Amino acid sequence: MSIARAARELYGWEDLREGQEEAVSALLAGRDVVTVLPTGAGKSAVYQLAGALRDGMTIVVSPLIALQADQLAGLSETPRAPRGAMLNSSIGERATEELWQSVRAGKVEFLFLAPEQLAKDDVLDRLSNLTIGLFVVDEAHCVASWGHDFRPDYLGLGGVRERLGHPPTVALTATAAAPVREEIVERLRLTDPLLVVRGVDRPNIDLDVRRFALEAEKDREIIEVIPTLPPPGLVYTSTRRAAEELTSRLREQGVRAETYHAGLPSRERRRTHEQFLHGEIDVVVATNAFGMGIDKPDVRFVAHAAVPESLDAYTQETGRAGRDGEPAQAVLFYRSEDLGIRKYFAARSVDTGAVSRVYRTLVKADAPVGIRALAETLTLSTRRVTGLVNLLVEAGVVGVDRNGATVIAVRRPKEAAALAREAADRRQRIEQSRLDVMRRYAETRGCRRRVLLSYFGDDGSESCRSCDTCRSGTAEEEVFVIADAPFPTGCEVEHAEWGRGSVVDVEDDRLTVFFGEQGYKVLQSAAVEERDLLTRVA
Repeated sequence: MSIARAARELYGWEDLREGQEEAVSALLAGRDVVTVLPTGAGKSAVYQLAGALRDGMTIVVSPLIALQADQLAGLSETPRAPRGAMLNSSIGERATEELWQSVRAGKVEFLFLAPEQLAKDDVLDRLSNLTIGLFVVDEAHCVASWGHDFRPDYLGLGGVRERLGHPPTVALTATAAAPVREEIVERLRLTDPLLVVRGVDRPNIDLDVRRFALEAEKDREIIEVIPTLPPPGLVYTSTRRAAEELTSRLREQGVRAETYHAGLPSRERRRTHEQFLHGEIDVVVATNAFGMGIDKPDVRFVAHAAVPESLDAYTQETGRAGRDGEPAQAVLFYRSEDLGIRKYFAARSVDTGAVSRVYRTLVKADAPVGIRALAETLTLSTRRVTGLVNLLVEAGVVGVDRNGATVIAVRRPKEAAALAREAADRRQRIEQSRLDVMRRYAETRGCRRRVLLSYFGDDGSESCRSCDTCRSGTAEEEVFVIADAPFPTGCEVEHAEWGRGSVVDVEDDRLTVFFGEQGYKVLQSAAVEERDLLTRVA
């Protein structure tokens, strides 16, 4: 059956979107694929078509139960689509065993599960005895330390693929700049993957940044503006307390608003989610816990009451607006001092003593040790031990597979701890460099859409005329000034201290360069010229 015919007969899709057929064709030929498509552009259709047309079961790794449920519901709503099931902690032992019976009987063609499930020996043992036709990593940016939502549980997926016999794999994400894509390929151990990258541009979303000097001015503007925006909408805050306070103030203005954050009971979160999807409330005020799995096409605005930690996260969150293609708005209420709060959260110290204890315990064990067993031995929480082990993994001295953590490079415990600290320092540089890029977006006088697109490697050379800077006229001035930039966007450069890098964006007074070990650096154009900081690499 052809791809187009399968789309029509199995799912009722008359037309495929750009990039979908190319990705499916590669997967049917047995090739790995990294697919970057904007939110709402049909990433799920790629694995749904490829999985239906390949022999064997399709495994879909998805980070949230709510997201798995939405994806499974999408299959269930189409009568002729393949059958799917979820394997997660929300179902009991009896239901789990019944699920495995259905899997063995060939009644499940798509199995949705979280990465934590693939860390369990019994799950991998059962799956390794099956024919796996396709391995899907959804929200694949979670596997990359350069990604905005890095999740340690994703680190073991490369080993899982090998255990399952290297099935063709597709990594899916809506936002992945070049360094994130490269790390996805490396961490998942993909072989010569096809990169299907389509623009992150969402021209129907109007981009607007409102800048303030005082916190009181910003708060007052938020309360005045949000009720005037066309519902339904999302408002993101940086803390749980801020979300609750803003919800209360919006209600006083007559807005049907609810709060959503990870500290609320699951029943309350689920109710808010359902009310929002069914149009029973107008605004959800949330932390970034309200995100993946929000499949509501008619969201008319996404506002940020506080600056997010990265342009990646901002793009992912604003991309939840206007998925129906109709006009929508993305509004950032920005105060430069808020970045200082973000940098405070990004800075963290490393308990080298605890790292040494973990490493010493693994050396003595001389065999893989599970995280839970390691935590019990050290009388530490499993969450803390997971974080310490991940630092040792990033330091290159410990490996993690389905059997647990094991030493792969023998060092003295203090040396291992020092390497872990270097890994932590690198992560801190990554997070702070993301904030620098976020500042550049918020403070640019040029076209905001051009800044956003160039960050993701898209063509952002022209002004969009649908953002606040374009409307004010400053964007046109910027384009005129940078036309003859000595280091244009995309060119490779060399820095004496930071090594080789790639120019991400150029403005009249600054340029942004990505360096592999340092992250994104915003350099003043005058300093670059006066001190001869960069050399162009042919």
